[in-house]
Amino acid sequence: MTDVAIDRADAPHVRVVRVGQTAEERFTEFARASSADLYRFAYLLCGDAHRAHDLVQLALERTFRAWSRVGDGEPFAYARRVVATARIDTWRRTRREVSVEHETLAGLERRSTTDPPGVEDRDRIVRALLALPVKQRRVVLLRYVLDRSEAETAAELGIAVGTVKSTGSRALARLRTLVTPENGTERQR
Repeated sequence: MTDVAIDRADAPHVRVVRVGQTAEERFTEFARASSADLYRFAYLLCGDAHRAHDLVQLALERTFRAWSRVGDGEPFAYARRVVATARIDTWRRTRREVSVEHETLAGLERRSTTDPPGVEDRDRIVRALLALPVKQRRVVLLRYVLDRSEAETAAELGIAVGTVKSTGSRALARLRTLVTPENGTERQR
């Protein structure tokens, strides 16, 4: 059993430190606890399950290499930033727009009659998110999926708070138009 110590060095925040746990053990614990959230973020950012898995693996690998610097701070924020930056690098190398492969959308269209309630809504929202420009999608993901404040979102994206507000507003307006009955994508109630 690992001893637990309370570190008050960075008061007013209290941090639990496991005494006797190696850096590798702390990283392994972090990876297990955060992989699902990183995958969700990566998938919503890129829209492809395989690319999302690759981005998560890259983020975990880079986070592990930087663990001595980030392990005692905010490793999830660091890993999430790696995912976002790696995806941006991919966009720059290929092209500016994310193209959603026909097979991906076709897979979203095929639903089982035994799907739980809400699957159709989730799929419609994912398709709408994938239709947003990259900058708008990143703001929506950080603000509304990961529940970050405007200031945190601005800091992470390296933009002004006002830009976060205006980009978020445009993104939400675009999402509303993508899921309205006029576009034929909203389910009849």
